[in-house]
Amino acid sequence: MTDPQPPAFQPAWWLPGRHAQTVFPALLRSPPRIPLTSETFELPDGDFLELAWGPPGQGLAIIGHGLGGSSDSAYVRGLVAELARRGIGSVVLQSRGAGRRPNRHRRSYHAAAWDDLEAVVAGLVERRPGQPLAVVGFSLSGSMLLNWLAERGDCPVALAVAVSVPFELDRCADALEQGFARVYQAYLLRRLRAMAAAKFAARSDAPVPVERIRRIRRLREFDDLLTAPLHGFRDSADYYQRASCRQRLDAIRQPTRILHAADDPFVPSETIPQADELGPGVCLELQRHGGHVGFVHGTRPGRPGYWLDGRIAGLIEAALGNPPASG
Repeated sequence: MTDPQPPAFQPAWWLPGRHAQTVFPALLRSPPRIPLTSETFELPDGDFLELAWGPPGQGLAIIGHGLGGSSDSAYVRGLVAELARRGIGSVVLQSRGAGRRPNRHRRSYHAAAWDDLEAVVAGLVERRPGQPLAVVGFSLSGSMLLNWLAERGDCPVALAVAVSVPFELDRCADALEQGFARVYQAYLLRRLRAMAAAKFAARSDAPVPVERIRRIRRLREFDDLLTAPLHGFRDSADYYQRASCRQRLDAIRQPTRILHAADDPFVPSETIPQADELGPGVCLELQRHGGHVGFVHGTRPGRPGYWLDGRIAGLIEAALGNPPASG
């Protein structure tokens, strides 16, 4: 269902348009200085993830970053800080290879690689029986989260929140090759190339030579040469078709919020799901403006506020039964 009256986001007048809303927080937001404690989480297949724990609190929110992101991403740190202010614990799930060290196996992560999320949830539920749990996924992790919820009807989560999700991967890849959005593609690829090149420079099983990785200039090319062969897809087209979450949203039964902007430059507006495509647990909060993981408000230039931090934390606070924070 679509929330008939979601809290209205009012963009900062000095950051007009979808690109300003997207670029400003990505490049100019200073991540809150909040302590994170690292943990190496061993996976059932012999690989590992690097978790980053925020300050402890009541309940727990697992936070997944976007493509090329990590626990250092400003939007991740911002949410950790806001949750801590409200007395809610959090842990950042850094996907394979996204932490400080390359992961052990050849594979990395992709939009439907929800097995690692499931392993972390199972491990934390075992450690903390009875503790209420929320899961947040930004961008690509939002796609992972929604795919997982659709596949696993018994996921033990009190609330799932997916933000700025690429609902149809092929259309999003096309959008990133048009106009100013090519700047975003270049930004993502710098991070992805560096991560892949660093990993395969130290091993002999790269799907293509490291020098070829460094010459990749299109996201679709990256997915053809690396994502697809490393994760069992024929090519990028096969990956995009099989891993896109839009086709599975009607199967989601768990309480789920999707926070999205109609002007997201990564996600063509025609790919945003309609109300009849959503499962009974899903509520789509669609704002007119906000860009991609942007949603910057504030009346004074240079004094931004980040609407997503408060909106996500407020939803989690209500779902976990925590008393509202003062101040």
